[in-house]
Amino acid sequence: MTWGTVTLNDGRKLPEIGWGSWKVGSGDTVVDQVEQAIEVGFNHIDTAQTYGNETEVGDGIRESGLDRKDIWLTTKWSGTDGKGIQQSIHESLEKLGVKSVDLYLIHSPRLTNGDPAASWREFESIQEDGFAKSIGVSNFNIPDLEVLRLAGLKTPAVNQILLHPYVWARQAPLVAYHKEHGIITEAYSSLTPVTSPGGPLDGVLLKISKAHIATPAAVLFAWARAKGAVIVTTSRSKERLEDYLHAGELELSEDDINAIDAAGAKFRLHQVVKIAARCVSVAAIVGAVGLRVASFLQQQ
Repeated sequence: MTWGTVTLNDGRKLPEIGWGSWKVGSGDTVVDQVEQAIEVGFNHIDTAQTYGNETEVGDGIRESGLDRKDIWLTTKWSGTDGKGIQQSIHESLEKLGVKSVDLYLIHSPRLTNGDPAASWREFESIQEDGFAKSIGVSNFNIPDLEVLRLAGLKTPAVNQILLHPYVWARQAPLVAYHKEHGIITEAYSSLTPVTSPGGPLDGVLLKISKAHIATPAAVLFAWARAKGAVIVTTSRSKERLEDYLHAGELELSEDDINAIDAAGAKFRLHQVVKIAARCVSVAAIVGAVGLRVASFLQQQ
């Protein structure tokens, strides 16, 4: 099995893995990174108004030499500088140098000022006008999505959310809701257990990666895919990007997935223990200082 596509509820096909421009900065290095990602094999590029690098992303796509029709391009309305939806989509299109994007997302429900239905109606008009071929949301929870459903509005094609094993228990009901209502889950920050090591998943990921002759990153992507998610990731390293694409060949067993879920569920307790240990350490230091001060005062 390799990375393929998933079919959205509007019939369009979304590549299962994408390269994202979050936290990659701006300037010529971003252009180079976009070109590199496309050269390696990524044909799904994800950016956003607030990332501040839509111009560079557009330049990178053009300089790659790949036809626009062969690239899936996503951007997001982030409400940067208080800009509304209509102004934002036109500015994004101009910066990207395209007539339309493949997917346009509301970056957060907070942008809707408590009225997601009104914002979503504007998104529907953007799709009808041909500026976005598909429309979706990001960081929406079930109550936010229910507002759209109960208003009789079009179902978002995608909800891009934080998804890795340490938040699975919290996000599982949302992912189930997506499945029930035909919304594709897009996962960001799936590599958090690798980029922020020292948690209960360390040993489990090492064991599973050795068993499959794969990297821990590949295992996490395979886990997210098993949960039904499309991946959005990034790296400046060509070797890592190649590994991420090779992860499409990895399929985990049910035991592997259960082991990852179980270790991920221990993260909260792990954090509590760490905080408690720090508090004990601080208390010990304060106590020692207090004893020294008291001893000093007694000698005066």
